[in-house]
Amino acid sequence: MARPFTAAQRRQNEAFLAALGRTGNVRLSAREAGVKYGTIQHRRSGHPDFASRWDIALVGAHARFHASGGKGPPVMARAADPALRTEGGEPLVVRTRSGKLQVRPAHRGKLTWAAEQLFLQALSATCNVRLSAAAAGASPAAFYRRRQRSAAFDREFRLALEAGYERLEMAAVEASLAESHRDDAWRENDPPAIPPMTANQAIQLLYLHEKSVHQGWEKPHRRRRRGESDSVYRWRLGAMWAAEKAREAEREAVRSAMESGGGGAATALPPLPDLAQVTGWSKAKGKAPHVEGRALFGGWRIAQMEASLRARGKGPRG
Repeated sequence: MARPFTAAQRRQNEAFLAALGRTGNVRLSAREAGVKYGTIQHRRSGHPDFASRWDIALVGAHARFHASGGKGPPVMARAADPALRTEGGEPLVVRTRSGKLQVRPAHRGKLTWAAEQLFLQALSATCNVRLSAAAAGASPAAFYRRRQRSAAFDREFRLALEAGYERLEMAAVEASLAESHRDDAWRENDPPAIPPMTANQAIQLLYLHEKSVHQGWEKPHRRRRRGESDSVYRWRLGAMWAAEKAREAEREAVRSAMESGGGGAATALPPLPDLAQVTGWSKAKGKAPHVEGRALFGGWRIAQMEASLRARGKGPRG
């Protein structure tokens, strides 16, 4: 796998992809992002995730231009190519109901071979039939009908779909690595201020997330459970050990990625609303605490549990 992008390269790539999705022109987008055309092509060849996002941005731009009737930026006015549709009268080889091949004049407005190739090319990049059909300026049903009528197009449809699936799978694997820096822009910015909360609310949050933050996956349950066989107990300990090692490796990968990919200005993020104005997140609204002045933790209260058991005839009667 190629060397991961630096922070400056990631910002250039994001600017390039944003311009590409707007213009559909690779050279113009590279110029706007301040990177050479050959450099951006070299990055594409070595990074499946970047290549996949490149193709998706390009297909999305073509689809948007077709949806708007070809009214896009001047550089993409040629995207609505009339060769994607027949003018009417062009000689076309068709197969009759008897199975014989015959040359007939084409009807006006039918999809051409170029439209099929554009659709297949987009499908191999996105694995999305509806988006690829929009990029070719047609409905998905048109290409599904061609797939039923033509064994050759059905084969190419399937191969393009497989290619798109493999590319997206590779892109997803690359994007999931800590070195990709795809989802860590929030760490480059200072954390916002803590919203107003009571001491009980703070203790409640600490209680709810203490195990996830400090104890890992089922770490308090290392001791053998009642009725647990030797094989299940060994399997459970092995699974916990593997999970802990995976978490340690993940932390080490994130640390190395931050050391090697840091530097430069922080990535601009959308404005964050005032957290003090965010309401409706608490499920304890309207519930009175069991003991005044203490945090209301989740789960059953003892008194409620005993009352419920007595009502069902399962608990001790007082």
